[in-house]
Amino acid sequence: MGEFELIRQYFHRAASGPGVREGIGDDCAVLQVPPGQELVVSIDTLVEGTHFLPQTPPHRLAERLLGAAVSDLAAAAATPAWLTLALTLPQADPDWLEPFAARLAERCHQLGIALVGGDTTRGPNLVLSAQVHGWVDCGQTLLRRGAQPGDRILVSGTLGDSRAGLETLLYPDTPSDTTDWLQQRFYCPEPRVALARALRPHLHAGLDISDGLLADLGHVLQASHVGAEVELGCLPLSDALCQRFPEQAQNWALSGGEDFELCLVAPEQSVERCLQVAAEQGVRLTSVGRITAAQGLRVLDAQGQPQTGLSAGYDHFKEMS
Repeated sequence: MGEFELIRQYFHRAASGPGVREGIGDDCAVLQVPPGQELVVSIDTLVEGTHFLPQTPPHRLAERLLGAAVSDLAAAAATPAWLTLALTLPQADPDWLEPFAARLAERCHQLGIALVGGDTTRGPNLVLSAQVHGWVDCGQTLLRRGAQPGDRILVSGTLGDSRAGLETLLYPDTPSDTTDWLQQRFYCPEPRVALARALRPHLHAGLDISDGLLADLGHVLQASHVGAEVELGCLPLSDALCQRFPEQAQNWALSGGEDFELCLVAPEQSVERCLQVAAEQGVRLTSVGRITAAQGLRVLDAQGQPQTGLSAGYDHFKEMS
């Protein structure tokens, strides 16, 4: 099967959406940004053996790739618009391509994003890259900078579940309801697009949690030139995580990574409204700490004592630096 036949056969089903003047089939896509909107762009890559295990079902890879990428648009409070996809494949295997493309198209429709181009090539290992584009009102992109002393730190959903899901894949055990739920959290992130857009008027800063709460919150602190205190007892933990991995739950919530939930910073007077909006959407939102003028990040126990020896989170090149 040739490259262009592969694209025509498997990927045209996800190739329509607002603002697409010309999509798949030409050298470049021609896209129209609506008046009064700015374009925000992000790219995510999954590498076999680094981000997913060999023999991972292809439909699961489609879920994970798109969910992780669109989560960056949610972090910017943007509306998803377009996707470009780059695949490096050991071979053009229809038994892999069909379920991958079918699930990708399904998730594209669910998330309101159109596939408008990309590239396919042959290589020794499976590598998948998704570049996503979204719209946001001019000047209203939610950024990492902007946090102020006294602001509260809010996180959506529950944390640590994805790391627990990975653990059940690395060390398979007797299947259970908790196993299925935790693996779903690992494979299929749910970008909090609607929540971020609804909360945007009440926020000072934000980002999504990909490398772990401590690591990603650290990016906000660095960009904003402030510090923070996180209250260990306030971390939102799922029943499945606490039941399956009670000893690791808090550490994984702090540093496990790849939850793709939102970490948001809001002024104290806006917290109640933020919690109300999240409840109306059926999304859990939890205040886990506050921004401080003194720089540095501290994790406090129930007695207000700083905790030490905590992992900061995942860094691809930390061991190489």
